[in-house]
Amino acid sequence: MFNSKYPLVQAPMAGGVSTPKLAAAVCKAGGVGFLAGGYKTTSALKEEIEELKKQKPGVFGVNLFVPEEERNYDFKKYEQHIKRIAVTLQAEVGVPRYHDDEWQNKLVLLTNHPVPLVSFTFGCPSKDVILALQEKGTFVIVTVTTPKEAKLAAEAGADALCLQGIEAGGHRGSFDNQEEKEEDYGVLELIDLVKKQSSLPLIAAGGIMDKDDVEIVLTAGASAVQVGTAFLCCKESGANPTYKKALLNKTYKETAVTRAFTGRRARGLANAFLISLTDSAPAAYPHVHYMTQPLRKKAAEQGAVDYLSLWAGVGHNKVKSCSAQEIVGSLMT
Repeated sequence: MFNSKYPLVQAPMAGGVSTPKLAAAVCKAGGVGFLAGGYKTTSALKEEIEELKKQKPGVFGVNLFVPEEERNYDFKKYEQHIKRIAVTLQAEVGVPRYHDDEWQNKLVLLTNHPVPLVSFTFGCPSKDVILALQEKGTFVIVTVTTPKEAKLAAEAGADALCLQGIEAGGHRGSFDNQEEKEEDYGVLELIDLVKKQSSLPLIAAGGIMDKDDVEIVLTAGASAVQVGTAFLCCKESGANPTYKKALLNKTYKETAVTRAFTGRRARGLANAFLISLTDSAPAAYPHVHYMTQPLRKKAAEQGAVDYLSLWAGVGHNKVKSCSAQEIVGSLMT
């Protein structure tokens, strides 16, 4: 599908994890490396693309967040909850605000400076957006979490679908942030259901940590796999040291899905912040992200692992500290 040696995509992990070094290393090992455009300025993303291109990676991709419509929310109650943690960390609660993540500017960047692959998360772009990229030779992937979303993405003209099962770490790629757990599908169930309605290539994501996991989803009908958690602690990953230490030391045994850190459902290690605030967090993205951002920054500086967003999938206990090349090898050979 990608003219890469292996049917392996390194998941685009926002927040500094998916560095150009990581993407380049995965590409050189035979997979498809991805840069995460979310939370970055357009100029910062352009610099990362240029840095990656200098390493002649071959096929690589860039992921963008699709912005949702701006809505009004009441944050007073949640602000009171997180103020207690802010006091502990000697931090200030951030101001909740809407931001479209420089959506239009990033689209202009990727049409003026095309890359081989572009994937979208948090929604499906319009047919015009997809076509504009395809006319530049870009292969377009849309992340989906339900059969309904898969149908919409196919109708919009996507070249392939990334099927994100509930097992996956990090943010749910759901088109509608108001959806709850009743809309959750495991990756194998999702492959089975989407195969019945679409002939598009399917990229399976969620809980894929070793060669056996890869074989299971490919046998089920996926054309490729997307892997994120397995790369978190590799030497090329940009995850902060406290984050890596928590994973490698197995500080937390369980993961859970929460809106506590950003206002969007995401799976992470079940630390004190997640456990105490999940039930009270509003479905307000990116507003809650900006509210908790100063707290997460302070927590990282202090090594206060109980207050960090520690995104990880259900197979987090298999994470290893090694090179990206070794991880690709363990998954594919």
